[in-house]
Amino acid sequence: MKRLPLTLPLLLALMVTAPAWSQETVIQSENVRFAYAQVLRVTPVYQTLTTTGVEEQCDQSPAPDNDQSRLSRVVGAVKDALGRQSDEQPDPDCRAVPVEREFRRPIAYDVDYVYKGAKYRSRLPDDPGNRLRIRIGVTPVVSGSRSL
Repeated sequence: MKRLPLTLPLLLALMVTAPAWSQETVIQSENVRFAYAQVLRVTPVYQTLTTTGVEEQCDQSPAPDNDQSRLSRVVGAVKDALGRQSDEQPDPDCRAVPVEREFRRPIAYDVDYVYKGAKYRSRLPDDPGNRLRIRIGVTPVVSGSRSL
């Protein structure tokens, strides 16, 4: 029975202070929902790549007679069909020339869209089409001191 008087005051003290523990205010950090915005314009953003290759460039000689031209074409077609022999020398009027080419590829898209009358712009990895799914988050501003 001696233990009962000691545990009873401790139990009563816990019951009195328990409501104080439960009075802490928990503020949700963010409220989020999703909606759709109307896309106004999509502009691709391009990356330009430059490559260098080698092509054979031949000098044009004066046009030969028609009969000679026809014969040359027939002989050239037969050579191409049979394949060139390795011991054959390249045409002396031809030479290898470096040629640069540029390629453009889209890497992103600048998207202008409107949601509830306000216009926005974002850079996206893909073209969104007519509608853009957006995330709407609302977070209250809580200051440490209250001034009235």
